[in-house]
Amino acid sequence: MEKIIDEKQQGNSLVLEQNESNSRKLYIESYGCQMNFSDSEIVASILAKEGFNTTQQMEEADLVLVNTCSIRDKAEQTVRKRLEKFNAVKRINPKMKVGVLGCMAERLKDKFLEEEKIVDMVVGPDAYKDLPNLVQEIDEGRNAVNVILSKEETYGDIAPVRLNTNGVSAFVSITRGCDNMCTFCVVPFTRGRERSRDPQSIIKEVNDLWNKGFKEITLLGQNVDSYLWYGGGLKKDFDKATDMQKATAVNFAGLLAMVAEAQPKMRIRFSTSNPQDMTLDVIETMAKYQNICKYIHLPVQSGSNRILKAMNRLHTREEYFELIDNIRRIIPECAISQDMIAGFPTETEEDHQDTLSLMEYVKYDFGFMFAYSERPGTLAERKMEDDIPEDVKKRRLTEIINLQQKHALYRTQQHLGKTQEVLIEGTSKKSDEHWMGRNTQNTVVVFPKENYQVGEFVNVKINDCTAATLIGEAVGYSDNN
Repeated sequence: MEKIIDEKQQGNSLVLEQNESNSRKLYIESYGCQMNFSDSEIVASILAKEGFNTTQQMEEADLVLVNTCSIRDKAEQTVRKRLEKFNAVKRINPKMKVGVLGCMAERLKDKFLEEEKIVDMVVGPDAYKDLPNLVQEIDEGRNAVNVILSKEETYGDIAPVRLNTNGVSAFVSITRGCDNMCTFCVVPFTRGRERSRDPQSIIKEVNDLWNKGFKEITLLGQNVDSYLWYGGGLKKDFDKATDMQKATAVNFAGLLAMVAEAQPKMRIRFSTSNPQDMTLDVIETMAKYQNICKYIHLPVQSGSNRILKAMNRLHTREEYFELIDNIRRIIPECAISQDMIAGFPTETEEDHQDTLSLMEYVKYDFGFMFAYSERPGTLAERKMEDDIPEDVKKRRLTEIINLQQKHALYRTQQHLGKTQEVLIEGTSKKSDEHWMGRNTQNTVVVFPKENYQVGEFVNVKINDCTAATLIGEAVGYSDNN
């Protein structure tokens, strides 16, 4: 499961540069994970060459697209409500066309197009390059669909248009798909097999972002630690690679080093990691380069070995502890966050207590916690009864959230009195007089604006905190500017 974007961040799209020769308007909303937001930037880039500028005003759009998520039922219900809204506007403006992109598109194509007739176009995650043809289809009055999954497509040759950007941080996709068949997850079915992007195309995109003024990038993939480029195709076929391909292969630690050296003043983050695939060389590379942020999103999902096995997570509780110990030893200041599922099928109170005790051991800085939601098409949906009552799921989830809040406060308190480098991202949500940025651990920091500007690295002395936010005062510019 990939880290989910907070729903407050979802919605309108914005492009900094508009092409004056483009006569049509495109509106995109994105839901779910960071990969979906990255994909929307690829879509905007492709359609910009087809005469579309993006707009923040859905009512004036010629084409309305929603990039969808299937990882939780709540996300699907949100998308359905938005489609109802789009169709209400479409009845007033019949020239408007509506399309669904992403994971729900692949899974519900027939229902959307034929049964409910609520969209004109359905496009899967690997079919975005076919958008010019699909747009022509709907322009001529026909429904359009392409949800074919690819074994090669990485969109490495597409320069994304940056949507909803602060001009400071950006996503860079490095892999697509996933080979880990976790029993609760739809990603392998909606995004296909895992393949990695040519490292040179990644470096080119990173360099281009730096030249455009961006100061931080996040390398994205469903499972970044299994990145492997060998000039071939799917990761699973690496054993068939030639000796030359194997000798020149680039793994994730190698890619991290390449990116860090290409832009030594640019902050580098990555997401999402899988415990079974994170190796010591990745942790050591993080420690070696100052510009690689000291933060790892490391989903565990459960603290019970029995439930981990039922989830087909290919790591044990003990192996996870060993990985945590290695991170703490090599990067003592590293922040760690989690994904956790409460109420997976057959979960007992003992299993739940194993999860809480694992959390006590790690004391995560952040967490993304959900009650189990049965997803159609997954092995868990086909083979396991969703047998945990909703009230039990809710109670266990509440206990997990409360414990995470306690640990989050413990972690932020460790920053008190310290001076830390902060990259300014924008104005604080709670005060126009304060800037908001993040430290290397990805913790939000707020401080008075004074004469500092967005995109600058500032040293901030931390004087106070909440469980989610550090509060301080700037004491001067960082050497990183």
